[in-house]
Amino acid sequence: MSDIAPNDVAFDAPQSLTDEAILARFQTSKNPPGSARTLGFHMLSVNQVERRVEIAFAPSVEAVGNPMGQVQGGFVCAMLDECMSVAGMIASGMTSVVPTLEMKTSFLRPALPGPLKGVGWVVKQGRTVCFLEGELYDPEGRLLARASATAIPTPFSKFKT
Repeated sequence: MSDIAPNDVAFDAPQSLTDEAILARFQTSKNPPGSARTLGFHMLSVNQVERRVEIAFAPSVEAVGNPMGQVQGGFVCAMLDECMSVAGMIASGMTSVVPTLEMKTSFLRPALPGPLKGVGWVVKQGRTVCFLEGELYDPEGRLLARASATAIPTPFSKFKT
């Protein structure tokens, strides 16, 4: 991860919620998105200062398996995208979402259905663009995949109908 530069949004973002409060919101959500349920999403930790999150995933072979019994690559990408996007939301002080504009994923070894851990962080966040990175690990701590993404910070208010 790179250092936070003085012109990064993170310095301007409100931090009225503690890391623990944000974590509790994710952990007690009564209506998680279908994609989060499919991936077995469970937030493990939030660090607003480091602009970093850790997320557990528990995908089932029935939901995400390929013919070889491994997690299909698109679902690996989805897990990494979740990690990076949530890190971007947290870096905004929970005021914005960060839709992905482009993403590059490197698959280093097969992911098997079951417990996995993802880590996402913000490399640099400006007002119009956000650079994110993420990694996915197996239960033994081996790196399975790594991704980088470019996203566009968008205030939550733009999504209200």
